Amino acid sequence: MLLRSGDLRRLPDQARRRFRARVSGDPTGAPAWVRSIATVGEGPGWFEPDGVVWRVHGDLSTLVGGVAALLGQAAHPLALAGVQGHSAYEQDPWQRLAGTARWLVVSTFGSAQLAEREALRVRTMHGRVRGSDGRGRAYAASDPELLRWVHLAFTDAFLAAQQAVGHDLAGRFGPRWPDAYVADWARSARALGARDLPATEAELAEALAAYRPVLEPVPADLRAFLHAPPGLAEVEQRFYAGLAAGAGLLVSPVVAPFAGVPGRAARGVREQVRLRRTRWQLRALQLALGPYSPSEEAARYRLGHAPAPAWAADAPAQPAA
Repeated sequence: MLLRSGDLRRLPDQARRRFRARVSGDPTGAPAWVRSIATVGEGPGWFEPDGVVWRVHGDLSTLVGGVAALLGQAAHPLALAGVQGHSAYEQDPWQRLAGTARWLVVSTFGSAQLAEREALRVRTMHGRVRGSDGRGRAYAASDPELLRWVHLAFTDAFLAAQQAVGHDLAGRFGPRWPDAYVADWARSARALGARDLPATEAELAEALAAYRPVLEPVPADLRAFLHAPPGLAEVEQRFYAGLAAGAGLLVSPVVAPFAGVPGRAARGVREQVRLRRTRWQLRALQLALGPYSPSEEAARYRLGHAPAPAWAADAPAQPAA
């Protein structure tokens, strides 16, 4: 049974805080790296305030896009080997989620100074992730080709999620907004060492298709893990089930056969109903959480576009490590 809209409207403050803590890895929902978005540097960062990257990454469709991205990224055997060999995602999947969210939101909403600092942190971390998979094939997280794959799968998933279950952006940015998102977000991947990145939606599809010969089936245990991660309360399980079902319909047709999901090629009446339900879930969650995430609130405060966030009165902001 899926979480209904009425369930979310009745969520108490404690439940909303629990959600924020889940995705941030901090009990307050605003860890040090979120607070640094408000205090480190001045002026805009890598991306235009309220521009297309802000609007895509500030949309709750990212919850669905994130699951789709993980399914897609895991189809590359060397990318998967790096995660399996250097991550405790099975023991603590939410810490892994918070780590991914940190890079996303700091590079999106932080000042240029903070984004550069975060890119250095991630490059340093990538420099330690190297080894070989079970077939003896060497991998390194700093490999530009692997970085490129991770970026392509991520960008494709987040773009597809915005288009299918997010708010319509055409009225604000015009019908070519997907091209603008692909081109703009590439800046974050270049900062990590990726090269030869697409600048349009069509180029993104072509780049993904070129990887088909090297992709391999995602292990069944990982697929099961992504569809039902451990440690969720009952109400969270019901909500997550809706997200995962929607995510399986957003994976690129190139990757979907390897990920064991229908992907975007499956768009019959049943699939449209499923995506509509996922969209309703996200709209209801938005009502419960409010218009902006703590990260975007912090950015708006830094830019002088909003008052101090609620957490600012609780403790002094600290720079991210």
